Amino acid sequence: MKRLTYLLLLLSLPIFAQKTQKASAPAKPKLVLGIMVDQMRYDYLTRYYDKYSAGGFKRLMNQGFNCRNNHYHYASTITGPGHAAVYTGSVPAVNGIIGNDWFDRFLGRTVYVAEDTTVTAVGTDIAGTEGKRSPVNMKTTTITDQLRLATHFKSKVIGIAAKDRGGILPAGHSANAAYWFDGKSGNWITSTYYMQELPQWVKDFNAKKLPDYYKTQKWETLLPIAQYTESDEDNQEYENVMPGEKLPVFPHSITSNSAILTSPFGNNMTKEIALAALKNEKMGQGAFTDFLCVSFSSPDYVGHATGTRSIEVEDTYLRLDRDIEEILNHLDATLGKGTYTVFLTADHAAADIPAFLNKNKLPGGVWMGAKEVNYLNGQMVEKYGAGKWILSTDNYQITMNRELMKKNKVEMNEVFKLVQDELLSMGSPVYQVVNFHDMANTVIPPFYKTLIENVYNPKRSGDFMVLLEPGWFHSGSKKGTTHGTMWQYDRHVPLLWYGWNIPAGETTQQTYIADIAATLAALLKIQEPSGCIGTPIAPIFKK
Repeated sequence: MKRLTYLLLLLSLPIFAQKTQKASAPAKPKLVLGIMVDQMRYDYLTRYYDKYSAGGFKRLMNQGFNCRNNHYHYASTITGPGHAAVYTGSVPAVNGIIGNDWFDRFLGRTVYVAEDTTVTAVGTDIAGTEGKRSPVNMKTTTITDQLRLATHFKSKVIGIAAKDRGGILPAGHSANAAYWFDGKSGNWITSTYYMQELPQWVKDFNAKKLPDYYKTQKWETLLPIAQYTESDEDNQEYENVMPGEKLPVFPHSITSNSAILTSPFGNNMTKEIALAALKNEKMGQGAFTDFLCVSFSSPDYVGHATGTRSIEVEDTYLRLDRDIEEILNHLDATLGKGTYTVFLTADHAAADIPAFLNKNKLPGGVWMGAKEVNYLNGQMVEKYGAGKWILSTDNYQITMNRELMKKNKVEMNEVFKLVQDELLSMGSPVYQVVNFHDMANTVIPPFYKTLIENVYNPKRSGDFMVLLEPGWFHSGSKKGTTHGTMWQYDRHVPLLWYGWNIPAGETTQQTYIADIAATLAALLKIQEPSGCIGTPIAPIFKK
């Protein structure tokens, strides 16, 4: 009898173990952590790979899922549109976020992407417009909005970034909060769109006066500078000099709040407030999935100043790697490994500095477009009459004065021909000029034509778009770099997945930024955002 009882017990053990294991696996993630890195090229993952720690980028790459061929699906690759596209799964043509700024025909002035004149700052008494911010200019929902809707607003959603647009747009319309850094006061602030008073934990965080601490530090390289063999030598004439310095060389002094952001200390400060939010808001510790959106803005400031091949950029990423490792270790300790989902991507990539390209016999250059635009306006005055014919040239787009055109009975196609002929003249770095009002007759490869169509919003876009040749960009300076074109180096960005329900692996199949929101919707089993055009990334769902 005892032997029979023992046998029955043994037979029941696998079933019992299987049930226990199944019960311990969560049916949904406790938390989704969205990490945006402002101005991160895909090749930063591979170029600096050997110097990364085991627990940051390498952990996401080797234990998670790497979408190696991930690109933006539209032509205007800049910060506002990038953050909006990731979380809406849409395009500027639909979500309305066509730039960081755009000329509003109805208001007759330039509008900032996160501008909201109906709200005021919370967290600073210093006068200014930094607090007049909200997501009202975004015309579609985000995946964070959809999570809130799916749980009848019981999921907690918070956005954090040094740049206001980097925290506001990802968090969506219905977020519990979004916080950003105010350089004037040195505080992390929000607006009355979200709340009337900062939570006590944010007040306590501001009371630490971290900016004052960083301004006592010097930015030294993490490793001996001779080991930065993946980058240009220090002190290149085409790098910008940091504020208060005479040469673009290490070590760098941190003399102001803006200098903090143009250094790895900006990322460190963002990490610290993200950890404070996780702890004090008890994110991931409730009955519903929470969502923390974190955007690291400092790589963009450093990249603009020193380019894609600088020791400054390499050191920024080596240090960011450690910041990410610390956040992941914190989530392991508080929520448990495998109970949260992480994705990491970027709002855009960046071009190499043209002077660096030219030094190495590669094509590229800086287009000083203001001179050509002034000449164009002069040509129109001479041909059609006095007036300001060109109202704006934001986002590589030319906005015409339609009222003046109507008054002088000038047709759009006629003006376009004048603009195109002038900008495509001999020796010009302009590749093509696109007439948004006649896209059907635009002569350009179909692949790129789609990227341009995805940018055009009838109420916010200009009339014509100027496309520069590869390697060229529009800038007022020949030092540093920028982004914003349709070419691969501006569009190819990382996309890493890790954690709950994410298999280890990689794919080289084409994925697009719009696919992120669609994939999250499928993982969370919720509705995709209202303007989503993406597709769930199939290899992630193969078991």
